[in-house]
Parts: sequence; structure tokens; C-alpha cells
Amino acid sequence: MSDEAVKVEPAPKAERLMSLDALRGFDMFWIIGGESIAHAAAKLTGWAGLVWLSGQLEHPEWHGFTFYDLIFPLFLFMAGVSMPYSFEKRLARGDTKAQLYRHVIIRGLVLVLLGWVYSGILKLDFANMRYPSVLGRIGLAYMLAGLVFLNTDLRGRLWWIVGLLVGYWAALKFIPVPGFGAGDLEPGHTLTDWIDHTLLPGRLYKGNRDPEGILGTVPAVATALAGGLTGQFLKHSQGSGYFKAGMMALMGVVCLGLGWLWDFNFPINKNLWSSSFVLWCAGWSLIFLAAFYLVIDVWKFRRWAFFFVVIGSNSILIYMAQRLIDFNYTAHFLLDGVLGLTGGYEPLLFAIGLVMLKWLFLYLMYRKKIFLRV
Repeated sequence: MSDEAVKVEPAPKAERLMSLDALRGFDMFWIIGGESIAHAAAKLTGWAGLVWLSGQLEHPEWHGFTFYDLIFPLFLFMAGVSMPYSFEKRLARGDTKAQLYRHVIIRGLVLVLLGWVYSGILKLDFANMRYPSVLGRIGLAYMLAGLVFLNTDLRGRLWWIVGLLVGYWAALKFIPVPGFGAGDLEPGHTLTDWIDHTLLPGRLYKGNRDPEGILGTVPAVATALAGGLTGQFLKHSQGSGYFKAGMMALMGVVCLGLGWLWDFNFPINKNLWSSSFVLWCAGWSLIFLAAFYLVIDVWKFRRWAFFFVVIGSNSILIYMAQRLIDFNYTAHFLLDGVLGLTGGYEPLLFAIGLVMLKWLFLYLMYRKKIFLRV
């Protein structure tokens, strides 16, 4: 265990990164209904740009990448960015390393539990429930990355990322799968699919495979660690805001290049969370964060970002609330009488109205300072 990992000097109180909340909110905007707005607008207008955006808001069936594939890893990457800020704040107020371990483990397990609630565990139909989940992968990847982060220095964290990505590639390429052999990356034929089908109870999302399964969590840890390294750079670099934004953008381009090269041997694939996918998403995450950081925290252009900050400040709350609260029913009750007079514009206006209803719910929580912290 390195000295850097054990001794963390109390840092002066730093201004909260508004860009991180805004980017998190921008990310969640597409989940809470932004994609429905884009689909409805593309169908209504037929404009080429909107049709392209609508296509980007659909997941590829297997290999390949669209913008919608970035939503999940970007969120996990940002959870990693927050780690150095959270850990050092707790250490500065007197928490011990043991207390930090407990915090990281409890947070990870709570997210797994929330994922099960989202999947319907309260229905008590355990045989037909889906146990892997988006929140579950975030929780496990954050927990494991946090434990690595607390016990390694910069060099160790980099080696962990390399080891996780290369080890995962080697496992899928060289470990034989019963009935399919080694290196078969077709749907349902991979080592990840075999492990999930063999070990997981309940049902899998795709019948014989699950994009949030067990082995795919391994490279997801590297996604969180990449975010952790970025947060460490933002917090401790002595460079100017322009230097930080420029370096993040540059490293984003490097990651994109590495991901593109690895794609030839290990295709970019969200279902597998392939090593090339990790690098590709890290690249785009760094570029998005660089842009938001430059505009919001360096140039101080902030008013436009408030809409996204409200969403990003309570991202877990709105993710769960969409499952537990029937926003659609309320939106229909409030809007149907008016929107029924708008003809072909009704689907688009309803999609906008539904998003605004969810945003007003979050704004009320924001004003009351009610935040779901896990």
C-alpha cells in the first residue's frame, strides 16, 4: 500500500464542480424523456438532423455504437470523478480509512438493492425477476473501483485499468465456452453469457444473455477508475482551467484512438462492455466533461445549465421515481384536453410536457433541498 493511498492531506475547501452536476443532468435528460422528444420531433418534421439524432437514441443490437450507448458509462464515469472529492472531504473531517471502506461498500450494496427494487423485487416473484440491473452494475463497479482507489497511488490505478481491460479481453478471447469454444463473440455464445446463464437466478434481459451481467462488471470497474483519475486530475492539478479542459479533451482523443484500434480485434460493444467500448466511452466522457467544465466552471456561463443541474442533483431519485410514480397518467390528466387540439403536434408536445412535469418535480425537491444521497 503506497503512502499516497494512506496519507491524504486535508485540502482547502473547493467550489463544487457545477459542470459535473450539469453533465450528469444532461446525461439523465435523455433517460427521463429527452429521447422521446427527439423521436417525436424527427417523425413530425422529417428534418435530417433530427432523424440522425433519433437514430442515435437507439441501441445497436450487438456490435457498434450510438450516442445512447454512452448514457450508462458516462454516468458511471462521473461517479468515478466524484470519488476523490468525496473521499478527501471525508478524510479531512476526520473519517478513518475503515469508515471510508464501510461507506463505499454500503453505497455499492444499496445501489444493488435499489436496482432490485427497480426490477420488481417487491412483487416477491423471485423466479421471474431480473437480478442484474443498471443500478446494480453502477453499485458494484463503484464499490470495487473505490476500494482500488483507496489502496493505490496513480501508477497503481493505471495498472489496474490496464489489467482489467487486458484481462477481460484475454478471458473472452481464450477461455473456451461449452458448445462454442474460445473467442466466439456472437450473441449468446460468449463467456459472459455462459456465466450469466449458468450462475444467475431468475430471468436474463435477452433470454440467453444480459447486458448487465456478472463478468461485464469487471471492465465497468475500469470505467469508474478512469473517472476517478479524471477527478484526481481536476482536484489536484495546479494548471489553469484552460489547461485542465485542454488536457481532458486531449486524453479523450487518445482514448478514442485506442478504442478505435482495439475495435478491430475486440469490437466496441455495450452488451459485452468490451475493453474497446470502455476506451471509446472514456474518450467521449472526457470530451463532454472538458466542454462542460470549460463553459460552466472556467467561462462561468451558468444560467443555461440550471435546467440540467436540477436533474443532475437528484439523478438517482428521478431514475427510481420513474419506476414508482405514474408520471404518464398525471401528464395525460393535465394535458390531454389541450393537446388534443394540436393535431399532429400532440406526440411532440406531450413528450415535452412529460419531461417538464418530471423537471418540476425535481425542481420542488431542489428548492426544498431534498436530495437522495446514496
